[in-house]
Amino acid sequence: MPKCLNLTLAGIVACLVVGCAVQPKPTALRHMGNVRTTAYTHTERGGAHNALGAHLSGRHVMSAASDWSRYPLGTRFRIATTNEEYIIDDYGVALIGTDTIDLYKSSRLDMKQWGVRHVDLDILQWGSEEESLKVLAPRCKNHCVRQMVSALEKKRGKTVAQQTTRLRSL
Repeated sequence: MPKCLNLTLAGIVACLVVGCAVQPKPTALRHMGNVRTTAYTHTERGGAHNALGAHLSGRHVMSAASDWSRYPLGTRFRIATTNEEYIIDDYGVALIGTDTIDLYKSSRLDMKQWGVRHVDLDILQWGSEEESLKVLAPRCKNHCVRQMVSALEKKRGKTVAQQTTRLRSL
């Protein structure tokens, strides 16, 4: 009986240790210094939904907007000074042609307090240019969307040309 009790106690302790373990922060793929950021909130013109139709997120991983030809849909990053994590799931007309990232803030006060800041970012996962194109393609009637699509297609053309050149050299 004491052996059974010892095993039970050891099992409980093991479960507690595993349950209380802190998950490590994902490691950065790339560090980007001095990135211009601004802030927006759901009460502005774009409303409470991101470009995918989902609610803007102000939780653990928060929503952010960018020019998807610069920071594609799905790009996850952490602000080095605050450890806040964001994912690019939105875009904005004022961001097209810029390297600015617009951070979602859950209140107007938080948005105003953020203002414009230049911050260091740790890129945790680079987004998908293909997914960006899939979302943007049906919206090409909009001039700004056409600009992003054109820039993404030029990038894709360069990538295909680079791959073809590499294959020919083999």
